[in-house]
Amino acid sequence: MLKIRLRRMGARNRPAYRVVVSDSRSVPTSAAVEEIGHYDPLPDPPTVRIDTERVDYWVSQGAQLSPAVRKLVRQSS
Repeated sequence: MLKIRLRRMGARNRPAYRVVVSDSRSVPTSAAVEEIGHYDPLPDPPTVRIDTERVDYWVSQGAQLSPAVRKLVRQSS
């Protein structure tokens, strides 16, 4: 099953996240099927860029959203 979730990037104490589509059985840092956005929590306000068309496509293909990504998708739309 596919999952749309966050992948932590960036340096220590400077987190940045990519929104990726990946296999739910693999670790979040393994190869992703597709990268569909990013989230930077450090600036005020936080930067969120998610391609909602691709999210809709992957959800129609059976991918599940993680709770954090579901919250970010609601914020960005």
